[in-house]
Amino acid sequence: MSAKSTVLCFGEILWDFLPDGLYVGGAPFNVAYHLHQHDVSAHLVSAVGNDLLGEELIRRMEAWRLPTDAVARLPDATTGYVRASLGKSGDAKYIITEGVAWDHISTPESVRRLAAGADAVVFGSLAQRGEGNRKTLSGLLGTLRSAALRVFDVNLRPPYDDLNLIGTLAKSATLTKLNAEEAARLADDPAHPEGREEAHARAVAEASGCPLVCITAGGRGAGLLREGTWRWEDGRKVAVADTVGAGDSFLASLVAGLIKGGSSDGKLLARACRLGEWVATKRGATPSYDPSTPL
Repeated sequence: MSAKSTVLCFGEILWDFLPDGLYVGGAPFNVAYHLHQHDVSAHLVSAVGNDLLGEELIRRMEAWRLPTDAVARLPDATTGYVRASLGKSGDAKYIITEGVAWDHISTPESVRRLAAGADAVVFGSLAQRGEGNRKTLSGLLGTLRSAALRVFDVNLRPPYDDLNLIGTLAKSATLTKLNAEEAARLADDPAHPEGREEAHARAVAEASGCPLVCITAGGRGAGLLREGTWRWEDGRKVAVADTVGAGDSFLASLVAGLIKGGSSDGKLLARACRLGEWVATKRGATPSYDPSTPL
């Protein structure tokens, strides 16, 4: 390709307060970071406060050479943060602050111009907890070319887990990515026994009309349903440091591969799984790496 692909990532940027330190976080930001590692021009559409934490987020983005042109600085809002605790297996649990800057995302003309030429927009469910952001996202999606990917990254964090809202958002997507537990909830199979990911993907696709449904199952692997055909990639055992950002890196790899083309769904899944597994061996969501190097 002669020019970089362009992807907009709509949603939260925040600080993850982990037991061993502070890390830049928020699923849309993490996806943007990993898309950048894949040589994609990734623009985070978000907001920070006019405070020290917000200034430091912008400084980190600039150091990573990530575009900051779509991140608003709001003088009357505080920068978001999350308190995260880690279980024995590295799984994270979160306490998420409310009424922060990323609850008030705007899309000025400059952002809408970016969207009009973008190859994809990635949006999560957490940032849709407020009506204002939902309206803003709807307008942004309306500016996209018909061929652009509309990527819905489901992120059910109680109490922000309204399944009716999730179903509505999935209907606006051309790729929906969710984990096995989330897929089981959407498929009304709360016991979510292992091995039913294909059935759950088909249920989500039927209910939403979404042509691509991807389900991640942690260390067991991941699957992709494309217009009726299911493919699965087994996971590989790794020494987990924490799982923060592993799913986001997986999604970034998958989206980058879909945009650039030339690879089978099986190869896309395999590459995405290997990256997610590698990120899980590191602390935090944004370790540095070269995606061209086998992991």
